[in-house]
Amino acid sequence: MKYTKAEARKRRHYRVRSKVSGTSERPRLNVFKSNSYFYAQIVDDITGVTLVSSSSIKMGLKNGRNIEAAKAVAKDIAEKAKAKKISNVVFDRGGYLFHGKVKAFADAAKENGMKF
Repeated sequence: MKYTKAEARKRRHYRVRSKVSGTSERPRLNVFKSNSYFYAQIVDDITGVTLVSSSSIKMGLKNGRNIEAAKAVAKDIAEKAKAKKISNVVFDRGGYLFHGKVKAFADAAKENGMKF
């Protein structure tokens, strides 16, 4: 059976989420890419609360889905997390391949103080 790109991503995401869960000591850093924007949030899965969120749409970036936007969102979310004293996280790539924008986001988050 051949899956579409979106279905394959969903299947990968469910598989990753069955193993990756965020706690209050080490929350989950989640990534989502739409056709126009790049989103990230830090979630405590035990309480079901979003602790910090950022997106290229909130930042008002002109081209919100390129690699530069992903790096800007990573820098923004790392600064917000630092303000809430969050540094250790579990990275959830959202079913996307660890390549391109997702890798650029992860590298920029690490450069700005996130540990995963």
